[in-house]
Amino acid sequence: MTRLAPPIDAARLDDEWLEADGAGGFASGTVGTARTRRYHALLLSATQPPTGRVVLVNGVEAWLEHDGGKIALTAQRYAPDLLATDITNRIANFATSPWPTWRYALNDRVALIAEVFVATSSRETVLRWRLEAPPDIAADWTLKVRPLLSGRDYHALHHENPAFAFDAQIDGERVRWQPYGDLPAIVAQSNGSYAHAPDWYRHFFYVREAERGLDAIEDLATPGVFSFDLAKGDAVLLLRAQIAAGAADSGENAANRALRLAGLEALRRASCSTRLQRSARAYVVARGDGRTIVAGYPWFTDWGRDTFIAMRGLLLANGSGRTEDLEQAGAILLEWASTVSEGMLPNRFPDAGGAPEYNSVDASLWFVVAVHDFFAAATVPEPTRRVLQNAVDAILDGYARGTRYGIVADPRDGLLRAGVPGVQLTWMDAKAGDWVVTPRIGKPVEIQALWINALRVALGWDPRWRELETRASAAFTKRFVDPATGALFDVIDVDHIDGQLDGSIRPNQIFALGGLPFALLEGDAARAVLAQVETHLLTPMGLRTLAPSDPAYRGRYAGGVLERDGAYHQGTVWPWLLGPFVEAWLRVHGDDAAQRATAYARFVAPLLAHLDRAGLDHISEVADGDAPHQAGGTPFQAWSLGELLRILERLGEPGAAGDQQPPAKPR
Repeated sequence: MTRLAPPIDAARLDDEWLEADGAGGFASGTVGTARTRRYHALLLSATQPPTGRVVLVNGVEAWLEHDGGKIALTAQRYAPDLLATDITNRIANFATSPWPTWRYALNDRVALIAEVFVATSSRETVLRWRLEAPPDIAADWTLKVRPLLSGRDYHALHHENPAFAFDAQIDGERVRWQPYGDLPAIVAQSNGSYAHAPDWYRHFFYVREAERGLDAIEDLATPGVFSFDLAKGDAVLLLRAQIAAGAADSGENAANRALRLAGLEALRRASCSTRLQRSARAYVVARGDGRTIVAGYPWFTDWGRDTFIAMRGLLLANGSGRTEDLEQAGAILLEWASTVSEGMLPNRFPDAGGAPEYNSVDASLWFVVAVHDFFAAATVPEPTRRVLQNAVDAILDGYARGTRYGIVADPRDGLLRAGVPGVQLTWMDAKAGDWVVTPRIGKPVEIQALWINALRVALGWDPRWRELETRASAAFTKRFVDPATGALFDVIDVDHIDGQLDGSIRPNQIFALGGLPFALLEGDAARAVLAQVETHLLTPMGLRTLAPSDPAYRGRYAGGVLERDGAYHQGTVWPWLLGPFVEAWLRVHGDDAAQRATAYARFVAPLLAHLDRAGLDHISEVADGDAPHQAGGTPFQAWSLGELLRILERLGEPGAAGDQQPPAKPR
């Protein structure tokens, strides 16, 4: 009887891996290989980086043929919910370092190593398979790989239709398909043989989409099958979108090209000392000739608020000290500085192009905070410094005079009021149809903390902001403290009604203590805020957005769009808020080595454990407010990772999230 190595823990099979291409495209999938999302694909490319994303190669069906038998290497799930090929008893190990790598135990003497990585230098997806077997039994192992294609917007699903073009252009090692004329062609290069065999595979089922209340069934086309004799060496298949001509059209053969790309990519990844720093690079991508930060994978592009929050950890305080990071941060800030309009920065560039969306009160203020951190971290050339200072002044001028959506500094107290019915302006921005879940119209607490911090930042070069800053700071201390608890109201002058108060226990008050360059409270007031947040909102995954004692609290982030939007900021946990909380905790309890060690053990170590679940090597967007705090939202979120990196640096632990897997050497 053949003895197999112990299979991988079944609990890991739905964990997800990510390979970003540096331009907004990516490859992604699960440890168990079955696609669970519409976004899981081997070739998902941004036609107008970082937007215009299209799915071209959704996956492959791979199997081995040996001694008259067939051994599946990939799992496929079909409707209604049938796992047609169960390979869990064959996956002996999986690692993400230096890229996703599977070890299949075929019998007690034979194993297969499968790898997938995206070469950022060329935006190609590289797949390699290697047989590990003694020479006497290495023969007669044939690998078959059937690509599964679509050609659709990455938010959509694909269905069988007569317009799909199966035609293949074969030129030596290269095969070219163009399923639809208005989308990029797909170029595959392999060191195997290709047999054209067009067919449709129908009714793939994506369980994560069904859980989110969305359409979950898709049909995919397969144009043919690649065959590889593994006795001759590694099997290689390279995939790319033909967006930029010439990227992979040299005479280099597939095996040599894969080896060279692997060497380049391994060196690039080895330049980061921890896996968190490597993960951070996934979010910094091209936008035109410049750079930007993707808010999260798989479905976000670049958002203003997320960019400025995330870059503080991803680029300015990630422990790497890389000049390239500081240069990219400067380039991103300069690019955004050019978009200031009436004191506002856009919060979003639509995926399909068009005018940017100016619908955030805090994105511009977070820009000011990021500028402050950039000035502190880098030696900034004077021309760059002037441009960024002018942008900050333009923001403050616009807010002081008044701008869109009722955003204006109240002349009576200097605080910033904002909001009109039907528009969500703060980071708690869930909206379902016409329902703004948390409108927070009036004077939200974190907006005041950001506003006063922005004024203090600008005071570094322009004293004209002194009087406004002094009035706003005094009013904040006087008006926001709840006499019943000593903590802070979430919103005052609610709906622009003088004296109307919202005492909901939310995490936004933590920004008066931590997360920003300047704390607004100290002493008893600071301790009261921290105590309330820690008692009611703290979880191992971050801070809840609403106390469980509140009637509006929603403990699970699950269900359809309406249910999820209704819970998004009504109890759902956000990991990025742990950064401000830890900084506030240190400011209250002391910032010596002993307290930093305590903070690390109590608050940061549990979040680091999450790197090994859900989105591997990354931090999820959200988690349930109720235990066991199941992760949700995007499994790869920029500001979640950025704030973790920033607080690790703050704690003096930049290497705390080092490799937990031995890196593989490129062969």
